Amino acid sequence: MSATISPLAPKKYPKMPAIEGVRIATAEAGIKYKNRTDLLAMVFDAGTTVAGVFTKSKCPSAPVDFCRQNLGQGKARVLVVNSGNANAFTGKKGRASTAMTGEAAAKAAGCMPGEVFLASTGVIGEPLDTGKFSHLLAGLVKDGKAELWTEAAKAIMTTDTYPKVATATIKLGDADVTINGIAKGAGMIAPDMATMLSFIATDAPIAAPVLQDLLSRGTAKTFNAVTVDSDTSTSDTLLIFATGAAARRGAPLISDPKDARLGAFRRALGKVLKSLALQVVRDGEGARKQVEVTVTGAKSARSAKRIALSIANSPLVKTAVAGEDANWGRVVMAVGKAGEPADRDLLSIWFGDNRLAHEGERDPGYSEEATSAYMKRDEIRIRADIGLGRGKATVWTCDLTKEYVAINGDYRS
Repeated sequence: MSATISPLAPKKYPKMPAIEGVRIATAEAGIKYKNRTDLLAMVFDAGTTVAGVFTKSKCPSAPVDFCRQNLGQGKARVLVVNSGNANAFTGKKGRASTAMTGEAAAKAAGCMPGEVFLASTGVIGEPLDTGKFSHLLAGLVKDGKAELWTEAAKAIMTTDTYPKVATATIKLGDADVTINGIAKGAGMIAPDMATMLSFIATDAPIAAPVLQDLLSRGTAKTFNAVTVDSDTSTSDTLLIFATGAAARRGAPLISDPKDARLGAFRRALGKVLKSLALQVVRDGEGARKQVEVTVTGAKSARSAKRIALSIANSPLVKTAVAGEDANWGRVVMAVGKAGEPADRDLLSIWFGDNRLAHEGERDPGYSEEATSAYMKRDEIRIRADIGLGRGKATVWTCDLTKEYVAINGDYRS
C-alpha cells in the first residue's frame, strides 16, 4: 500500500452492514507485505449459491482455473484470497498450491473442495508458498465475524491506496435484502472481465443460474467499461455469493432470470458494481483525474465502445489530461486508429460542455481559455460524436502521470 492515498479516494466510506450467512476473517501471513493483512477468508452458510466471471486472458492464473472448475456446481462454503502473489504462470507448482489450499480450506470449513473458491493477486511468475498461510485457515474460519467488510477490502490490496467497498439494501418481495461488495485494483486494469478481484455477497435467495445471468449482464457497463492502462490481468475474478438467508424473512426464491420481482435487485447490483469499478479507476496508479469518455453517433454500440476504449487507452490522450492540456487532436488520432467506421468530416469533439471540433475542423467558437480552465478539474468528460449512426457507449479511465511509471518501474524491487 503506497504512503500517499489517491486524491480521488472517497471522502467517506459507507457503513457496511452484516450479511446474514457470511463471516469474514483476515490475517497477516507475510506473503510479500510486512505489517499488514494479506489473507482473507469468507465463510458462507450451507445452501449459498455462487456465480462468477473471470479474465479472458489466455494465460490465466491457477486460482482462476480452480474457480472455473468449481463454478459448475453453483455452491460455495468458503472463499480464500491472498495478496502479494498472483500464483500465475507458476505451472505445476501453481496447480499443486491451489489444490493444497483448496483441501486445507475445505477441511477448515467442513465442506467439499468443490465448494471452495480461491483468488490471488500480486506478482506474476513467483511460486506461491501455501505453507505460509494454509495453517492459518482453520483459525480464520473459526474466528469469522459478520461485520469485517472494510477489513476484508484492506487485506486484498496490492498497489491500491485505499480499500474499495460498496453496499445497497433493497426489497425482494416484502423482505429487505442487502448486497455488499469489495474490490481491489489499481494497475493492470482493462475491461475484459474481470479487471481485478471483486467479491459480492447478498442474503437474497437466488439460484446460481440466475446469479450468473445477473452478473454477466451487470459487468458489461461497469467492470467491462473501465480501463487504467489497457492491460488485462491474468488473475481477474469477480464472484457473487447468495446465502439465501433472507428467505427466512419472507424473501421469495428466484429461479428464473426473467422474474419481474428481480427489477430492484438488478438495479442495485448494477449500482454496487459501478461504484466498485469507478473506485478502481479513481485509484489508478498515480491517478489525479477521473476521465469519462463517451462516444455517440457510431455505426453500432459495439463500434462506439471500441472507439471509446481507443480514446481511453491512448497514452497520449491520458498524458494530455494529466498535463491539463486540451489537446483534442489526440482524440482525433484515437478515433482514427480504432479500426471502426468513422468519417473525418463528420466528427465533433467536446471536453465537458466545450465543443472543440465540429464537422471535421476546429470549432469556430472554440475558446482555449474556457477549455484550459475546464481541464483543471479532477473529473474530465470527453465526448466524440462520429456522425454516422446511433451507437453509443461510455467508458471510464484515469490520467497517466509520472507516478504510474514510478510505481510500475520498481514494482518487484
